[in-house]
Amino acid sequence: MSRLTGQNILLGITAGVAAYKTPALVRALRAQGADIIVVMSANAHKFVTPTALQAVSGHPVRNDLWDPNAEASMGHIELARWADQILIAPATANCVAALAQGQAYDLLTTLCLATDARVVVAPAMNQRMYLHPATQHNLDVLKRFGYQVIDPDHGEQACGEFGPGRLPDPSNLIEALDRSALDPQAMTVLQDLNVMITAGPTREAIDPVRFISNHSSGAQGLSLAEVAAAAGARVTLIAGPGVPACNAAITRHDVISAMDMHTIVHEHLAGIDLFIGVAAVADYRVAQAAEQKIKKQASSDEHVDLHLIENPDIIASVVDSNHEMVVVGFAAETHDTLNHAREKRLRKGLDAIVVNDVSDSTIGFNSPDNATTFICDSDEVSFERQSKKEMAKKLLQQIAKTLGAKLTGGKAAQNTTV
Repeated sequence: MSRLTGQNILLGITAGVAAYKTPALVRALRAQGADIIVVMSANAHKFVTPTALQAVSGHPVRNDLWDPNAEASMGHIELARWADQILIAPATANCVAALAQGQAYDLLTTLCLATDARVVVAPAMNQRMYLHPATQHNLDVLKRFGYQVIDPDHGEQACGEFGPGRLPDPSNLIEALDRSALDPQAMTVLQDLNVMITAGPTREAIDPVRFISNHSSGAQGLSLAEVAAAAGARVTLIAGPGVPACNAAITRHDVISAMDMHTIVHEHLAGIDLFIGVAAVADYRVAQAAEQKIKKQASSDEHVDLHLIENPDIIASVVDSNHEMVVVGFAAETHDTLNHAREKRLRKGLDAIVVNDVSDSTIGFNSPDNATTFICDSDEVSFERQSKKEMAKKLLQQIAKTLGAKLTGGKAAQNTTV
C-alpha cells in the first residue's frame, strides 16, 4: 500500500506552461489512493482547463478566494484543514516570490499561510528565471520556512532554451509527496545535508570478457539516494554496474571496479555530512587481469589458477579520512548476522551498521523487498520485510533519530518519532 493511500492532497496549479501536464499528475496521484482537490491561480486556466481537472480529480476546481458559496463557511480555512499535503506544481517565479514574502493575495497563497499541512513546491519556469539570484533566494526562504522544494529537471524548454526549469515527471513528484509523509523532524535533519551513497556491485576483471562480481542489484542504495534527495539532501550516488537510472536531482558517478569506486569516493568526499556505504564491494581482485581472452584448452583436465589480491576497504578508508561525517555501513550476512554486524561496526569504527540476511531469497539480493536490523551504540532496531523503497524511508528516519545531533552539530532533536 502506498503512503499516499487515503491522504488528502491539495494540488496548486499556477500559470506556467507546464500546467498542461497536471491532468496526468492528478490521475497518477489518484492511482496511489490519494484524494485530490485542485486549486488554480487566476491565469492557470490559460494552460489547462478547470473542466479537465474536475473530470480527472472528481472534485470541483477551486480558484476564487471570494466565492460566496464556499466562503459562507470559511471555505479557505476548511480546505487548509482538509489537506494532509499541499503540492504546488508548477510553481512559477511569481508564486515562489509571493510565498517567500508571505503574501495572501489569492486562494492558493492564502491556503499556504493558513495550513499546518506539509507544503511541497515544484518550481518550473525558464531556466534564466530559475537561476536568477532573486528566485534562488526565494527558494532558500521557502526551505527555511520548512517547505520542501523539488529541484526541476534539466532539458529543452518550451522557449527553446536548455537548462534547469522543467517540471519533473509525475513519478518524481509522487515520490516527493510519498517521502514527505515521513516524520517532520527527520526531514529537518536531512534538509540540505551533503550525502554520499555507494550502491550496487563491483566487477573485477579476469580478462576482457570475464569478471568476478556478486548478486547485488543496487536497488536498496538507489532507494536511499532517491529518498534522501526527495527530503532535500544534496545526494552524490557512486553506482556500480547495473544500478538503474536515478532522478536528475542526484549527482551520479558510475564505476566498474572496487578500485574505481575507492578513487571516486575520495575525489568527492570533501564536505560530505553523511556517508552510507551500501555497495557490495568485491573483497578481492585478480592481481593481473589478462589482456586477451583466456582460451579454453583442449585437455579436459586443464585448469586456470587465479591469483587474487585484497581490494581496499572503502568504508574503512572513509572512517580513517580526515573528514568529519557520520558513516553508516551495510553488512550482507548469511549466518549469525547480528554478531557479525556488531563486530564489523566496532572493527571499522562505524557510527551505525545495517545488516540483512542474504541467505533468505525473499529479501536482499535480486528481491524487491528487504528486512534489516539497524545497529548503533545506543540502539538496535529491526525492520520487518517490506519494499526497499519503504525500507529506505525507515532507515533514513532511524539515522535522523539516532545520529541527528551529530549530523547537525548538536542542533537536531534526539526524540524524532519513527
